[in-house]
Amino acid sequence: VPSLTPWIDLAKYWRVQSMLLAFQVDFDGKPDSLFFSDGQRRIDFVLVYEDESKKMTHKRSDRKKQKRKRQVYESNLINNGLQLEATRSVLDEKLIFVKVHAPWEVLCTYAEVLHIKLPLQPNDLKTRDSAFNWFSRLFRVDENIIKPEQEFFTAPFRKELLSNFYVQDKDTFFNPATRSRIVHFILSRVEYATKNNVKKFGINKLLDTGIYKAAFPLHDSSFRHLSADPNCPSERYLLYREWAHPKNIFKLQPLDFIRKYYGEKIGIYFAWLGFYTNMLIIAAIVGVGCFLYGCLTKDNCTWSQEVCDPNIGGKIIMCPQCDKVCTYWNLTITCESSKKLCIFDSFGTLVFAVFMGIWVTLFLEFWKRRQAELEYEWDTVEYLEQEEQVRPEYEARCTHVVMNEITQVGNIPITVDGHCNRHVVRGHYGSAVFQGILLIIASVIGIIVYRLSVFLAFSATLSQHISGTDAIRKYLTPQTATSVTASLISFVVIMVLNIIYEKVAILITDFELPRTQTDYENSLTTKMFLFQFVNYYSSCFYIAFFKGKFVGHPGNPVYWLGKYRNEECDPGGCLLELTTQLAIIVGGKAIWNNIQEVLLPWVKNLIGRYCAAARSEKVIPRWEHDYHLQPIGKLGLFYEYLEMVIQFGFVTLFVASFPLAPLLALINNMLEIRLDAWKLTTQFRRMVPQKAQDIGAWQPIMQGIAILAVVTNAMIIAFTSDMIPRLVYYWSFSVPPYGSHSSHTMKGYINSTLSVFNISDFKNASKPFAPWFVNQTCRYRDLRYPPGHQHQYEHNIYYWHVIAAKLAFIIVMEHVIYFVKFIISYLIPDVSQKTKSQVKREKYLTQKLLHENDLKIMKKTMGKIANKIIQGVDSTFRPKDE
Repeated sequence: VPSLTPWIDLAKYWRVQSMLLAFQVDFDGKPDSLFFSDGQRRIDFVLVYEDESKKMTHKRSDRKKQKRKRQVYESNLINNGLQLEATRSVLDEKLIFVKVHAPWEVLCTYAEVLHIKLPLQPNDLKTRDSAFNWFSRLFRVDENIIKPEQEFFTAPFRKELLSNFYVQDKDTFFNPATRSRIVHFILSRVEYATKNNVKKFGINKLLDTGIYKAAFPLHDSSFRHLSADPNCPSERYLLYREWAHPKNIFKLQPLDFIRKYYGEKIGIYFAWLGFYTNMLIIAAIVGVGCFLYGCLTKDNCTWSQEVCDPNIGGKIIMCPQCDKVCTYWNLTITCESSKKLCIFDSFGTLVFAVFMGIWVTLFLEFWKRRQAELEYEWDTVEYLEQEEQVRPEYEARCTHVVMNEITQVGNIPITVDGHCNRHVVRGHYGSAVFQGILLIIASVIGIIVYRLSVFLAFSATLSQHISGTDAIRKYLTPQTATSVTASLISFVVIMVLNIIYEKVAILITDFELPRTQTDYENSLTTKMFLFQFVNYYSSCFYIAFFKGKFVGHPGNPVYWLGKYRNEECDPGGCLLELTTQLAIIVGGKAIWNNIQEVLLPWVKNLIGRYCAAARSEKVIPRWEHDYHLQPIGKLGLFYEYLEMVIQFGFVTLFVASFPLAPLLALINNMLEIRLDAWKLTTQFRRMVPQKAQDIGAWQPIMQGIAILAVVTNAMIIAFTSDMIPRLVYYWSFSVPPYGSHSSHTMKGYINSTLSVFNISDFKNASKPFAPWFVNQTCRYRDLRYPPGHQHQYEHNIYYWHVIAAKLAFIIVMEHVIYFVKFIISYLIPDVSQKTKSQVKREKYLTQKLLHENDLKIMKKTMGKIANKIIQGVDSTFRPKDE
């Protein structure tokens, strides 16, 4: 009856109020306790809210609404079987901590719903020790400190088969990570209000609206010392001491222990990061070898010697590189850059580029094998999409159910009008539009226009007198100044655009409404990487493949937007500038990320601890300690993956220009592992453990980068480096009929590759303000016929030989590397035979164990029935005389 509804609601209100007040207790003074006040029930989750009666920032009606929603929510938690206990904060009387405990029956029920695999019996399969086991033992964590986890045969939990599972102690059968995962699942699906016949539910919505201030599972101890509670294993302390502490930088990670404490999702991230870092050791060694080869052979670099020779480079006057304000300049001012270029633009670069094309394939293939091993060891082999639960946000929008084609059960939610997929289609179109806009903004406006305008400014400011002898002119040229400042500003722009990209990508993904959390993260991963790819790599692609490639010649330059003359490279090429760009972006990115991810949380926690210490010297419970730590964020390790995959792109896509990139990545990653571990262990609240089978969409993204890397490195060597023109000159144009030397040599290379221009052919719009010189000619970087030739200023025969050689080199290099990659991929299976055998063996023994136990129970039951039947038959047909 509608008229009775307010009275019914009022009755519910007071019932809930009295029920919750009964569970409020005072802090018992035990700071390391992880249990309710009775010392028996374990705290599986903590909810934090601010007492509405002490709030002064909201209207009274709003405070009542918030209190009502919270009490209804907690009442429904109790109705779902959870047990609650509230305790007021020691430091701030406005804060209330609600501790949540899941009883045995609740854990069993939801373990079956979530298809959680639990142990059946100890694993008796014998594993062979690796031949390198003795070596790896030197870098492992001491097994006396962190004991190896006992291996079990596992199966998805079923309540009716409880007797078949390895239950020695009900309190430890579900480990803390599993308990927290189950409780979080319940918290995310409990209702707190109904509006317009639409149910509102989930802890995330309550956190967003401020009804709760925080929700998190507890760390089991302080990271600084062991817990005073003898029932606490102090796993957090052990993780900090043996994993996160800087002294362990050369130790292997205790992956099984990490997975046990934080769950499979975090475990798989650190397993991947550790594997990637180990593989970088090989790449770094080869890269350093190629760099040292360049250093040792730079003194034999003939073309650099000619640039620095006052009788050769000193007599070559170069044409201005911009209109009017630029002047003529001596080739010798590029002497220092040409010496540096000899280090990076050597034969070792070609060898290293080919090696990295093969290395990236080995890395991806061996990671697949390692991932398959972890899937078996961590019981995620059969973690299928149908086992993953639907996101609460999806359930809220898609309230109708249709038949599942696989299970033939109605468990696929759709929208009210049955067109849930329409949102996905619209989301993809929307994402394509936004991506196209951002691509244009990042690539065209952010890079090209800035470089062209800044080059003009530096050319007008920096004096360029031919007879000048200032030492600074060796290093500070318009090209160098433009390159360095553009790289620095580009880095700042990248960091700013990252914020915009993140918000746009999340907005589009929320609009698409993915069904599961894995779908959500994969969709967001794809968008964020596309955005970041353009943001980080566009400037490098411009320098490598566009700068200096379409400039025309001094008498007929090419203009951008009808105003800016296209930028030219130094006579030595743009390779050194690309190296500078990579070094600034990679180094700056690493420093910025460490400041943002490590220093800021540390400062915030330090300020929080200082304020807390200033207010009180009281003993603080574990849940209040954890509350003052930083929240991990909704996306968890998403940004950690993104950071590493972007780095992976720098290491592979442009490695031909910077052979030291793997070494810098190796050093960064060795620190990154410990910094991430330190951050998770000491500065952040404990994450809700989540299941994960692999690294998700990052795997195909890295495979795409690996394929693209072969093309980019081949094109860098062909079009950015001067290796091909030098080889063509050495083998063809240094000797007759094109050259005058009697044998193959690099002498005369500079003079042969710099074309001649008559300064009288300058147009008025581009004629420099500088005075005329005696020789009336200048040189420019191109392969064209000289003035007076019947085809003056057109490309000469040398140019076409070089173009043919470049195209041939790209085709040959790509086909060779792709063929080797195909052979490697074919020879290295994704799952090792050992792992396949173990999976099959475990599945067989698990099925046999469950089947035999069922048969034993059935035989035991049927045997009793058969005995009774036999006894009844005997008594019926027994002769009367007996």
